[in-house]
Amino acid sequence: MNATETPLGVMTARFPQTALWNDSADPEQLSQAVSWGAVGATCNPVIALTAMKADPTYWRCRISEIALQHPAWSESEIGWQAVAELSATSAELLRPAFQASNGRNGRLSIQVDPRHYRDAEAMTRQAVEFSQLAPNIIVKIPAIETGLAAIEEATRLGVSVNATVSFTVSQAVAVAEAIERGLVRRETAGDPVDQMGPVCTIMGGRLEDWIKLRALEARKLLPPGYLEWSGTAVVKRAYEIYQERSWRTRLLSAAFRNELLLTEVVGGDLVVSPPFEWLQLVNGNYVELPARMDVPVDRAIIERLYDVPDFAKAFDPDGLQPEEFLDFGLTRRTLRQFLGATADIESFVRDVILPAP
Repeated sequence: MNATETPLGVMTARFPQTALWNDSADPEQLSQAVSWGAVGATCNPVIALTAMKADPTYWRCRISEIALQHPAWSESEIGWQAVAELSATSAELLRPAFQASNGRNGRLSIQVDPRHYRDAEAMTRQAVEFSQLAPNIIVKIPAIETGLAAIEEATRLGVSVNATVSFTVSQAVAVAEAIERGLVRRETAGDPVDQMGPVCTIMGGRLEDWIKLRALEARKLLPPGYLEWSGTAVVKRAYEIYQERSWRTRLLSAAFRNELLLTEVVGGDLVVSPPFEWLQLVNGNYVELPARMDVPVDRAIIERLYDVPDFAKAFDPDGLQPEEFLDFGLTRRTLRQFLGATADIESFVRDVILPAP
């Protein structure tokens, strides 16, 4: 490695099939991530609010302008316009990668309003609307029963989808099947699919948090380090199935709590999307990144993880049925967080356009 190379830059050069995305739409962070080889990024209500708070002078001014331009708009409409503008700005930074990969990479993810989680038609309409913000937009839709219907229909309409609020192998399987149905319907109608780049996120770090909590509640004591493998084990199991079935959806490893969700999937044909802080840590600490996707998780670790409630639901391909996705505790927890962040964006807007006396 020479002095100008970073571990991530070396990884992306050596394993181009392992796409590096940045789990942030902040333009400044994304510009730095692109210099390290990132070819994608993501936005959701939590990320959008963080980006706005990181540059309050600009966003307070811009929100005031939007409010003046649209005097009848609600706080929600103003807030979502700001999210859309943030996403479109970040998408422009990724356009060269989008063009170079014919749409496979170079995409900016924007999430549908989580308040629509019960309404497949509303999610589909918003997915189509968001897809028109820029050619390289990919739209995040939750991997729940209503979301699967929206994912299939949005795919049929030509929207590249990124399934989110997804933690389990069964969700990943159901998402890939829904996308495949949408792609086949689109092809049958004679519509193009060659520039579509669907992905299914597995939020492995959030699953790790959940499994640790469930182990504590059940008073299960596992050997040191075993619980940290839970999210990685699920990603590897889902990837194995995706490869066996030759689906056109790629997996995306996200929500890092430790480096395993990066180091153990390098070499696979998938996306890794660490938060910007993790990109900094990996580069600053010269983490070794050899190909390890095909190296299985130690069977002894898997067997002990089965002692923890909910691990089987996450790891087994039939661990949950689509009608059970929303009732999975981690799904509810994450949706509630996204709903809370959406309300916080409205509060941010309110403080600008209707400041407290």
